Amino acid sequence: MYFVRRILFVFPLLLVISAIAFMLCKITPGGPFDRERRPASPEIERNMMARVHLDEPAWKQYFRYLGLVWEKDETGHWHHAPSSWDLSVKYRNHSVSEIIAQGLPVSMTLGLLSFCFACGVGIPLGFISAVKRGQWQDRVGSALALLSVCVPGFIVAPILILIFSLKLRLFPVALWDSPWHMILPAIALGSAFVGQVARLMREGMIGAAQSEFIVAARAKGLGETTLLFKHAFRIALLPVVSYAGPLLADLLTGSFVVENIFQIPGIGVYFINSMLNRDNIMTIDLALLYAFLLVGLNLFVDFAYTLLDPRVKYE
Repeated sequence: MYFVRRILFVFPLLLVISAIAFMLCKITPGGPFDRERRPASPEIERNMMARVHLDEPAWKQYFRYLGLVWEKDETGHWHHAPSSWDLSVKYRNHSVSEIIAQGLPVSMTLGLLSFCFACGVGIPLGFISAVKRGQWQDRVGSALALLSVCVPGFIVAPILILIFSLKLRLFPVALWDSPWHMILPAIALGSAFVGQVARLMREGMIGAAQSEFIVAARAKGLGETTLLFKHAFRIALLPVVSYAGPLLADLLTGSFVVENIFQIPGIGVYFINSMLNRDNIMTIDLALLYAFLLVGLNLFVDFAYTLLDPRVKYE
């Protein structure tokens, strides 16, 4: 019943998020046509505002976004007005769903690869640091984790391009045409999260190794390798799993910086540009997409908890 309640709670939560996002977009100064190269005449701007229903009161715009507006036609009959949830102000030849359908698979692929890189490097790094606590392996691992946290992706990406693309010519410089094009962007995006995963894994492993049942099992003569890999490792993963939900939601919705540097056609660029251009519908839809991924992945994290630790029960 716990998971059923969580799933049913998603719909009112998304409705509240859409209302908050709409309100924030409305109170933000400026308009969608302020950044045009040639300012339009007042009459043309009024026609453009009317085309996208921005001349209506805010409450009606929001209800129209939800598809809850009814209007009278020329014959005096009421009919259901079309929803504006899929209407982009800046990309007038493409709907929001078309833009998301084109960019989301690219961003999700990049995000999954980056997530695999962050966990594939961070988990072993944190595990070794915890097992070799106080030794040189721990100091090296902690230093690498700190370096990863401190160096952002917009610094890592040019360095990777300079070394592996321009100097060694091992990988393409940019674009998204083959699996070889995915390696450097995935490393650049995932490298910033390696340190967080490693630190969480290290702390979780140290805490798990000091737990009562591990101490009792060690006292009974159970082998250290079996203790670490079969028992302590699963418990130590719990902090990483908790962090993995928000991390994966963040990575799956694209990265403005990395996608710009490598010229990747994902949705991260649209997310930022929609806010800069006051393309409110695009902003709200992408915010809802992020919220849906965040809620869904956190629900998956709760389910993963029950698999990793049988002591965890949800009622």
